[in-house]
Amino acid sequence: MNLASNVRPETPSDYPRITQIHKLAFNRPNEADLIDLIRQSNRYIPGLTLVAEIDEMIVGHIVYSEINLVNQETISVLGLAPLAVHPEFQNRGIGSQLVQVSLTLAKIRQYPLIIVLGDPKFYAKFGFQPSVDYQIHSPFPVPEEYFMVKVFNDKIQHQGNIIYPQAFSQV
Repeated sequence: MNLASNVRPETPSDYPRITQIHKLAFNRPNEADLIDLIRQSNRYIPGLTLVAEIDEMIVGHIVYSEINLVNQETISVLGLAPLAVHPEFQNRGIGSQLVQVSLTLAKIRQYPLIIVLGDPKFYAKFGFQPSVDYQIHSPFPVPEEYFMVKVFNDKIQHQGNIIYPQAFSQV
């Protein structure tokens, strides 16, 4: 395991390297384009959008933005997307490190829950569970186990439909 030596919020000077990492990690520009759209929106959360560095070189990136959980009322929750690690640094715990640090920051900010569309084998180790277990429904036609939620307070019941900002439908 080769953890990052530093995890910190992204800055504008990091953007070119972040774009490169996402393009290489996903082998397409969609996620990098999504990040640009999120940054331009009012749903972007700079303090929860983090980079991981090794020897001052950015090797990983995680993005959070506010999304809506709609039922009888609408509440802002966190959406985790995307997460990427440069291919040369994958499988070294850097993605896990980014998730763990960001979960701590999200809890401090008192968001009620986080939504992620991702690999259940990876996200389950951080306490994410299928969102249908909480009667929270995905706007995407994906297998139920891939649309997951991390709830910070089980005593509060949150149910409804997730509505992503416009940026997510543009890529």
